[in-house]
Amino acid sequence: MRKTGLAAATGLGSLVLLLAACGGSGSNTAAGSPTSVPAASSAASAPASSATAVATATKTGGKAPTASAKPHKSVAPLPSGGDQSIPPVGTTVMIVQKSTNGYVLARADHQVVYTYSKDTKGGKPTCTGACAEAWPPVKGIPQAGPADVFPGQFGLVTGAGGVKQITYDGYPLYVLKGAKPFSTAGAGGSWHVVPLSASDIRT
Repeated sequence: MRKTGLAAATGLGSLVLLLAACGGSGSNTAAGSPTSVPAASSAASAPASSATAVATATKTGGKAPTASAKPHKSVAPLPSGGDQSIPPVGTTVMIVQKSTNGYVLARADHQVVYTYSKDTKGGKPTCTGACAEAWPPVKGIPQAGPADVFPGQFGLVTGAGGVKQITYDGYPLYVLKGAKPFSTAGAGGSWHVVPLSASDIRT
């Protein structure tokens, strides 16, 4: 009876130890599982963030996106000064020129310009042929000089042969062939300078 009780106790003890061992093993597995999840999450999150970076890079042309884009400053073409660029080909800069006849309209090369009395405001140039050889039309795209403010308006009119001639307040403009810079020698008769004033020049 004692042997049977001892055997039973021994068997019971072995069973407890066996269960403890199994429980410990199960406990280790259960404890190990949660620690492996963050690692998996971390591993999974890395490709996701890489995929986001790739998608962003694709949208931005392969470049990393910047915090804020700075607006591009563009400078209008002007004849001179600081960071201003040279006017494009085909531009004719018009200025206020001081002459013996006072302040008059001229090109930036100081050639004084004239109007012809036979022309009408808004009409086509009438100085053609031999007249235009002595009085060539002022051509190009008109642009005011950086220091000048004109009370009138520049424009363009199509003359003989399809020439685009500059106008001022609707009147076609001409220069006197062979005239020296600053000279108003062509004024008189049918030819007139365009009068301006010192107040048309910025100071």
